[in-house]
Amino acid sequence: MSDNYQLADEHFIVLVKHWINTVIIGLNFCPFAKKEMEQLTINYSVSDSKSINQALEHLINQFTLLDQQPEIQTSLLIFSQGFSDFDDYLDLVEYANGLVAQGGYSGIYQLATFHPDYCFAGETDTDPANYTNRSPFPILHILRESSIEQVLKRYPNPENIPANNINKARKLGVDKLKALLHKKAT
Repeated sequence: MSDNYQLADEHFIVLVKHWINTVIIGLNFCPFAKKEMEQLTINYSVSDSKSINQALEHLINQFTLLDQQPEIQTSLLIFSQGFSDFDDYLDLVEYANGLVAQGGYSGIYQLATFHPDYCFAGETDTDPANYTNRSPFPILHILRESSIEQVLKRYPNPENIPANNINKARKLGVDKLKALLHKKAT
C-alpha cells in the first residue's frame, strides 16, 4: 500500500471522525457513540469500490475483522468513490442486508446506513429529519448486536431515540444541520 493511498484514506477518516464528533455526538443523535470514540473501539475502513460486488467483499472483510478482534465494537465502511447516487447506495444497502441475512451474520451484526443525500421513505429531501442519517460520504456502519443489547439494557427508553432525534433535527432546521454537516475539520 502506498503512502499516498494511506494519506487519501486518512483524509476521509478525519472528515468522518469530525462529523461524528460534531453531529452524531455533538447533537447526541447516538447516545452511545461518545463512549466508543473515547475508548477508540471504532474501526474505520475506506473503500474505493464502485461496484456492489467489490463493496460486499469489503463488507465481508469488515465482518472478518470484527470476528477476529472482539475489542473493536463497531466498524464504519466509508465509500470514497462509489455510491454517491442515493438510489445506487440503497441498492448496495439491500444487497448488504441480504448478505447479513444469508451469510450467517444475523443476530451477530446489523447495519446502520448514512449517506450525504439520505432521505427517509415518505419524506421530502428537504425534511431536517434526514440529517439524522446524513454523512459526508456513503457509509455502512456495522454494529455488534451483542453490544447493542448490552447498551440498550442500561439506557432508559431507547425506543424514543429516533423520535427524539427527528424532533431535534426539525427544531434545528435544515440550514443549521447543513452547516454542521459541512463544517470543516480544524
